[in-house]
Amino acid sequence: MTVPAPTGSWRAGGSDDESGAATVVAVAILGAVVALAIGVTGVLGASVASQSAANAADASALAAADALSGAVAGEPCALAGDLARRNGATLVGCRVEGAVAVVSVAVAHGPLRATGSARAGPPGWDR
Repeated sequence: MTVPAPTGSWRAGGSDDESGAATVVAVAILGAVVALAIGVTGVLGASVASQSAANAADASALAAADALSGAVAGEPCALAGDLARRNGATLVGCRVEGAVAVVSVAVAHGPLRATGSARAGPPGWDR
């Protein structure tokens, strides 16, 4: 009696069928790309908030310095606060050092805050 030869290769523990392996790799790559995109979006959003805070601080300091110089009527820190609000920021600090205005603002970005500060006054002013 003869035993017929096997028609395929045989491995201990399973078959040679690898169908679906490419799907698993594709899903893993897609997941990595989505995670990277979410991370980059968060970093870019924080960068935009930081730049907004810097711009609002600059505008607020200039408004306060204009009030100090008499170019515009009003109280320097009140004008700085108004300009900060118009630029989507909150005035955190404002002080006058002679003819120079120093302001600090904050811009909310989700649960975090981006801050910016600026100093404005006449050229060459050294307190």
